[in-house]
Amino acid sequence: MKRQDLLESLWMALATLRDHKFRSFLTVLGVLVGTITVMVIAAFIAGLDQQFKKAIEVFGTNTIFVYKFDPGIHTGRLTPEERMRKPLTFQDGEAIKEMCPSVQYVAENIQPNDISSVRYHDQDLYITSINGTTPSFERMASVELAQGRFFTEFENQHRADVCVIGADIADKFFPHVEVLGKEILVNSKPYTIIGALRKQDNFFVGENDGDNQNKTVYIPYQTLLKVNPQIDDNFLMVQAYPGKIDSAIDEVRTLLRRRRNVSFAKPDNFGISTPDSITQQFHQITGAIAIGMVVISSIGLLIGGIGVMNIMLVSVTERTREIGVRKAIGARKRDIIAQFLVEAMTLTGAGGLLGIMLGWGASRLVNLILPVYVPLWAPIVGVTFSVGIGMLFGMWPAVKAARLDPINALRYE
Repeated sequence: MKRQDLLESLWMALATLRDHKFRSFLTVLGVLVGTITVMVIAAFIAGLDQQFKKAIEVFGTNTIFVYKFDPGIHTGRLTPEERMRKPLTFQDGEAIKEMCPSVQYVAENIQPNDISSVRYHDQDLYITSINGTTPSFERMASVELAQGRFFTEFENQHRADVCVIGADIADKFFPHVEVLGKEILVNSKPYTIIGALRKQDNFFVGENDGDNQNKTVYIPYQTLLKVNPQIDDNFLMVQAYPGKIDSAIDEVRTLLRRRRNVSFAKPDNFGISTPDSITQQFHQITGAIAIGMVVISSIGLLIGGIGVMNIMLVSVTERTREIGVRKAIGARKRDIIAQFLVEAMTLTGAGGLLGIMLGWGASRLVNLILPVYVPLWAPIVGVTFSVGIGMLFGMWPAVKAARLDPINALRYE
């Protein structure tokens, strides 16, 4: 088709849209809804992905998480075998540190199971967790200190009553005063504050979730164990030397299987994970959401496509005489097909563009509550699918118009 003919068909399609504005809007309503759905859900998934990457990258690419259950995202109940697993011990962490040559650091972590609270003078704050950890945690978790420092191995070994507090705790008790050196009561035990963390985004954890760092108190491992000697459930963070993550995982797995008396034929009775594997789990979940997005938007686009086909069939009937005139003065079948295809594609393309604009506006509104990001591919996919729907469902009316006999068409009233 020549460029001049294409421009002429496009101009005629735009004129039809202008002459039948309301009818055209109702026709592409399904395409509009489908495109808005693509935009909003794509923005939501992309926003989730960005936030998750930001959260997981804090630990770096050489970190290994070890726990009695599989660390990561859990979507189902624990099996009876998992519930019966014995916890990892502090000695397991020390053995990894000593016997795994590919491992650079190990940080053992323990948490009391009871509800935790912090008190300063007459003010109380229920916090999400108390984390007893070793000084290596600072190197591995990339915690950002707003004030002060993290505790040392000397303070850990001598069970010093010191702590590092989250940003929300500092903001509540010390909004306008120096936080360092103040004494707070953590579960009725006095601790001196030596550091305060910088506030972190907590999109993936709730305000009172146990992983909310802004409401966590970090205490030396041995100090917390002195107060809570019954705690025996350890979460181990292991950092491999650069480029040795695979070797470190093999060494840790082999060592723990031997220490936990796991026979050769049986699977691990502990969990090992990395930021990359947790990210893959997350992508599997968002992939399922994306499939749902495709299904939902496809329904809207299908409805829009059927509407386009119906209105184009009506248009062919209404313009039968016009088609006869065009064929009588030399228009070929392919010219008629192109005319009606361009009209259908223009109709759905206009609906797609409107849907993109409305979807972008809806994404901006969602961004006031949840972090979203509109990826470049979302509007491209939206326009491509909407125009493709016009081509697909406009083909039959276009072929029907091209097959009209010019003599009978000229006689049509």
